Amino acid sequence: MAHNHDDMMWRTDAVESVLDLRRSALAEQPTELVTLDRVAERVLAEDIVADRDVPAYDHATMDGYAFDATDDYPLTVVDGEVYPEDEPPSIGDGEAVEIATGASLPPEANAVLKREEAEVDGGQLSGVDIDPGTYTYERGSNVTAGERLFDQRTRLSAKDAILLGDLDKEAVDVVEQFTVGILATGTEIHEGRQQDLDSDMLANLVRSWGHDASYEGSVPDEYDRVKSAIEDVAEQYDVVLTTGGTSVGHKDHVIRALDDLGQVHFHRIRIRPGKPIAAATLEDADATVFAIPGKPLGAYTISTFVMRPFFTGRTDLPSVDATLTHDVELGLDGFEYMIPVTLSDGEATPMGHVASPLEIYERKFDASVISSSTRATRADGAVVTQSALSAQETVSVVPYAALE
Repeated sequence: MAHNHDDMMWRTDAVESVLDLRRSALAEQPTELVTLDRVAERVLAEDIVADRDVPAYDHATMDGYAFDATDDYPLTVVDGEVYPEDEPPSIGDGEAVEIATGASLPPEANAVLKREEAEVDGGQLSGVDIDPGTYTYERGSNVTAGERLFDQRTRLSAKDAILLGDLDKEAVDVVEQFTVGILATGTEIHEGRQQDLDSDMLANLVRSWGHDASYEGSVPDEYDRVKSAIEDVAEQYDVVLTTGGTSVGHKDHVIRALDDLGQVHFHRIRIRPGKPIAAATLEDADATVFAIPGKPLGAYTISTFVMRPFFTGRTDLPSVDATLTHDVELGLDGFEYMIPVTLSDGEATPMGHVASPLEIYERKFDASVISSSTRATRADGAVVTQSALSAQETVSVVPYAALE
């Protein structure tokens, strides 16, 4: 049956809005200098341009003998051996020098004959014929002077320290990490009658994405207190994450408070579970706010699939193929369904199906109950689909681990 959900945004459009919010937030962030052992997950505040060729000299990639490969054997082996810490010597026509892996070639040499293929008799070198460039790492073949290697706003990873180090960088300018305040809403949580299951999860997600998160307590379902609490947390942090109170019930005050305090960019996404997320900016406090629904798996799903790009800049959804074990029917049209599954031996079992450890549905996916289930968080990933799924169908599974 078709339903009218024109007021909702598709995930791809919401992600573009989130990226716009990220760009605006990064532009306002201060910068700091960090050493290369601290660059992972940090965002560059500058372009990185090579100021020299790398390597500066041709290097040997094998132990052996360096010479001009256009010379004919036999070649006279000069005294000494060249090591990586040495300045390369000069050699004359018809001469070769012993060389170690990583050492710079003499200016006149263009190839290395590896030791296993070399014969030296009476100071004369013979061996197999080789071409110029054999077992050499040529000057500038890695990096050319003037080449831009990193763009401003690039999010660095651990491996980027390798190239930055090869450029003789000891430290780089990066944007300061976002500070994030987490505020739980709900009278039942505030009074201790129900456990807050979302705040710790959100704090861990934010930290896995390279930013700092702090829990700022809870507030009951009273409009003035919700509004005041959001305003107070926004004064202290770059980003505010609220949990609960994002739907359209009489006690769901968060969206109205955000609308009164600033600009709501979107509210409700065509995703199940996790639909009632909202994103807003509070201009007076210069803060970004994400209002996350309260149901645990729904909160995790919408955070990883929609909010993650704000903190990481990444929109990719890495996936692995698997064979689905059971049919899964869907509910309302006009949604992307994130079907949690467990993975084992190339098979994906829908978590929540009666054949799984969590027996919720037999054929039709129950997004509402799954969203509330804490056991469902033991799934390994999710299948993103707008169409019903069939047993033995090959499906693409987005591993949850790839989103953290």
